[in-house]
Amino acid sequence: MIQIKKVACHFCHMNCGMLAYVEDGVVIKVIGDPEHPFNQGAQCSRGVSALDHLYHPNRINYPLKRVGERGSGRFARVSWEEALDDIAERLKQLISQYGAETVSTIGGTNRTDDFARRRFFNLLGSPNVAHTAPVCWIPNFLAETSSYGWGSFDAEVMNGARCVVVWGHNPGASYLPEMRGLLQARETFGTKIIVIDPRFSETAAKADLWLPIRPNSDNALALAWLNVIINEGLYDMEFVSEWTVGFGELAERVQEYTPEWAAEKTGISAELIIEAARMYATSKPACIMWGVATDQLGRGSTAGAQARVALRAICGNLDVPGGDVMPGPHPTFITDWEMELNEKLPEEQRAKQLGSDRFKLNSWPGYQLITENLVRVWGKSIPAEWFCEANPPVLFRAMATGKPYPVKAAIVLADNPLVSYANTKLVYQALKNLDLLVVMEYWMTPTAVLADYVLPAASWLERPVLTTTYGVSDWLVASERAIKPLYERKTDYEFWRELGIRLGQEEYWPWETDEEVFKYRLEKLGYEIESYEEFVQKYRYDFAPREYRKYLTRGFATPSGKVELKNSTLERLGYDPLPHYVEPPFSPEARPELAEEYPLTLIAGGGFNPFFHSEHREITRLRLVSPYPRVAINPRLAEQYGIKDGDWIWIETPTGKVKQRAVLTAAVAPDTIQAERGWWYPEKEIEEPVLMGVFESNINVCLDDDPDTCDEACGSWCTRGVRCRISKVGEGS
Repeated sequence: MIQIKKVACHFCHMNCGMLAYVEDGVVIKVIGDPEHPFNQGAQCSRGVSALDHLYHPNRINYPLKRVGERGSGRFARVSWEEALDDIAERLKQLISQYGAETVSTIGGTNRTDDFARRRFFNLLGSPNVAHTAPVCWIPNFLAETSSYGWGSFDAEVMNGARCVVVWGHNPGASYLPEMRGLLQARETFGTKIIVIDPRFSETAAKADLWLPIRPNSDNALALAWLNVIINEGLYDMEFVSEWTVGFGELAERVQEYTPEWAAEKTGISAELIIEAARMYATSKPACIMWGVATDQLGRGSTAGAQARVALRAICGNLDVPGGDVMPGPHPTFITDWEMELNEKLPEEQRAKQLGSDRFKLNSWPGYQLITENLVRVWGKSIPAEWFCEANPPVLFRAMATGKPYPVKAAIVLADNPLVSYANTKLVYQALKNLDLLVVMEYWMTPTAVLADYVLPAASWLERPVLTTTYGVSDWLVASERAIKPLYERKTDYEFWRELGIRLGQEEYWPWETDEEVFKYRLEKLGYEIESYEEFVQKYRYDFAPREYRKYLTRGFATPSGKVELKNSTLERLGYDPLPHYVEPPFSPEARPELAEEYPLTLIAGGGFNPFFHSEHREITRLRLVSPYPRVAINPRLAEQYGIKDGDWIWIETPTGKVKQRAVLTAAVAPDTIQAERGWWYPEKEIEEPVLMGVFESNINVCLDDDPDTCDEACGSWCTRGVRCRISKVGEGS
């Protein structure tokens, strides 16, 4: 008999709904769920490869213990009991010698239940939890939350938006359901589309206005829009008068940021800057769609986010239908924040969070200030996970140098730090220097090769998925597992629980399975259900009643109760409270000594199908679509260097050198190249020094994460507008 299970794809954080056909415990087919609100039956190439992933012969199926030198690739199979007992004992020894802060964890993009990770670490007493948060959503979200009390990430494109600004985002390549909504909005409402992207992307090809911005000059453009909108009186005067503070200081501040000034910075004509600003301000409602490129600017990332905060607010687009909606937390669902047990982490341990003395908005100093206001208005806060973290560049330096104190252990889940963080050689040095490295993974990766233990992770067909957009949405989508985990694979919840029990945390882990803890989190919703699976089969979703202009009754969750164009939280933390210009860290103006030797501009990254970040390189049918790393080069630049389409090219910065294959395209400017991210080669030798080619084409080898170049408030490192040079790879290289 064939059963149909309602599952969720976890190959990216869209979590598209899927239907898994299961016969005698074997998944025989996976198709898109036509009733799912996100994908409506569609599948991307990653979703189509679900069974390749589940049954791949190279999956990690049993716990492995290192038996050779670190990096030798020599492991022996052990039992879960042996692995967890030994890990727990070694953690106890390290904590006894160095303190709990010596234990860290590194995570990836939402492939896990991160409340469990944070719960474990709060109970353990370590504040050193890290993700790629500083370059993924968090600077924008926290600038918004500190300004108006929640992230306005829910752009209501399909609810009557008259103008959508796609800023630093390319849903036409990375988030297809969003792209479909964008095109449907144009057909339904006549929505204008403005795309801001250095590259003539798939999304830019559908735009009414494409602004081919110079990489890492987004801040200048946003400030110039403010200048135009304020000086031409295009803002919402009633909203500004009633619901903002600091407008006078803002208006005065932006006078110096004229369209002509911004034209020199951005490479966009003053006329086009003015036309775009007018289109955005006079098309109401309008929204600015979320993207992560503006989180990846290094110094000035948060300052740029402040400027976009002001644009949304003064144009009256906050929390209105078709605008930028601040959903707030789900009122009755037990959220990630409620599950984390942040109160269990002592104050003295919070003060030891690495990077919190410098990058204060994304760590305990800022998080505490923000939480006070969120709890006052919403009754709940945003999770500490992602929004209150150790800074990765500081964490890796502590591992490598022992300063400001030794970090001797790391537990890595859903991440491959050697590929996903900047300055790969430093990350390598840091991981090699650990006394204990534990990696939970689907595959043997370059990072896993360095581990003491590699533990088998269950993938999304083997686990239930409860989608809440990093714990900050007012809705949830529940999905079930298709089958029990194969071999000895486990979920991350099971891992944290079983390790926690060995470390004296048993009373805090009463739920034995993922389904039990998920059912507990649903209990206040009022459904009469016997099991989590029953909720999935009968209901599957819960969307809190959508309210707009909630500030009319609640006020904004800020110290003043209004939108703070002059941000008092940033001011208390010692930062400039008003939007302002920050010169990009590697621009010719900031680093003139680099400009002659490294004459080109590098864009590192940008999501692209069929891969997600550093994943899926093992899947043959996906590798056949994209077998090699590619760097986009303008034909005029290629001719200058004698480069032909398909040639291997060296890309070099002062930090490192890698090679990728040239793709000649006029989509990038003649002085700019765009390199793909996330590349390593599962088919190559696993042991050192090859490490599956992690130093060969991985563009993070070329990126500098010096804290002095990182964003002042959130610690983001720079991946856009990096100085570089190129050369053709010679024969025999």
